[in-house]
Amino acid sequence: MRNRLRALVLAGVALVAAAAPLPPRPAAAATHPSGGGLTATIRYTEYGIPHIVAKDYPGLGFGEGWAQAADQACTLADGFAAGIPPDAPLGRHQFVVRNGKRIPVSGGTEGLGIWNKTEGRWDPAAGGYDEVITGSSYIQAVGFDGSRCPVARTLPTYSQSSGPSSAHYSDQTELYAAGRMVRERFCAKDIAAAPGLRVLHVRP
Repeated sequence: MRNRLRALVLAGVALVAAAAPLPPRPAAAATHPSGGGLTATIRYTEYGIPHIVAKDYPGLGFGEGWAQAADQACTLADGFAAGIPPDAPLGRHQFVVRNGKRIPVSGGTEGLGIWNKTEGRWDPAAGGYDEVITGSSYIQAVGFDGSRCPVARTLPTYSQSSGPSSAHYSDQTELYAAGRMVRERFCAKDIAAAPGLRVLHVRP
């Protein structure tokens, strides 16, 4: 039944694609106007690589979106077959599960022009991308305000511990989902002032 549904969805996408002015492959150029007056010319070279020319940045963005949409028809078909609408919130279908809790994950692939790299494992039975395979792991932003200590925010998106029983198994992953980072402490006085500071002396 699932294979039949997938076949029907793919057939529907193929019909829609056939009705749209898809660019010829591999080397011809085609100009695609939008309803909003944007225009871009896409030249496809070998291996289906699009080269986009437009008179302004909005047109360039439109051309990039058009080329990506044309190349991602199968991805849309997978989403339709899994019952995921195109306008569904990303975090509802791209997430990780930690101790039974679903944590939404932002980001996407560089092929979509997204800098925050995230590639998930596709599992339609789980409702989308249920685990991150690769992507942004350690994030750091550093600035200087004239003092002796840098001003920094950091975040390991996978959290500090890999042990499910640890209090730090998913705490920073949840910060990542909320768009927050951790204040990094470089100088000794900042470390000493950290809330809940715990000091461990290790000897051989």
